[in-house]
Amino acid sequence: MIARRGVCLVLAAASGTGKTSLSRRMIAADSNLALSISMTTRAPRDGEVDGVHYLFRTQAEFDALVAGNGFLEHAHVFGRSYGTPRAPMESALAAGHDVLFDIDWQGHRLLRAALPGDVVGVFILPPSVDVLASRLRGRGDPADAVARRMAAAVAEMSHAGEFDHVLVNDDFDTSVGELTAILGAARSARHRLIGLGGVLAGMGVG
Repeated sequence: MIARRGVCLVLAAASGTGKTSLSRRMIAADSNLALSISMTTRAPRDGEVDGVHYLFRTQAEFDALVAGNGFLEHAHVFGRSYGTPRAPMESALAAGHDVLFDIDWQGHRLLRAALPGDVVGVFILPPSVDVLASRLRGRGDPADAVARRMAAAVAEMSHAGEFDHVLVNDDFDTSVGELTAILGAARSARHRLIGLGGVLAGMGVG
């Protein structure tokens, strides 16, 4: 095998598009793909484990990392801070491990700026806005909540053009296959194959 640098596979989508289910299937099917673990200042919920679901830290600890450029991306949402620690991610990529990010378009933009060349972004669209609205209504939320989510979804989808790939999640298994193909192509991209020179030299290629 050719030694390579890892891939940051970013999946972004509007709520109700199936991104979480796709992420879980990809992680379960590939032993070299791990889900990125974010750091947060919110308290753990029942069943959440530090280092598994999130890295739970105090606001002071979080702010110290911000001051030391310790995040690839971070944001303050609803009174709590969230971010992707820089050091463990850079170590994983250098070791050839691939990491999946389940983030929004803003996180994707920040991550791409922090790790140019490492990020492969995939935006997932619903088959139609009618299907998306039906899925959101199926969650049992009141009509005003569904309307707010639909407005947010339209705003989110307006950024699909910033991503390397765009998939329409009409059939789940087909979408998994397309994501698997995207990841496979990213793994073999020439700029990521840091061991290619040694392999070619071993074959007598100058």
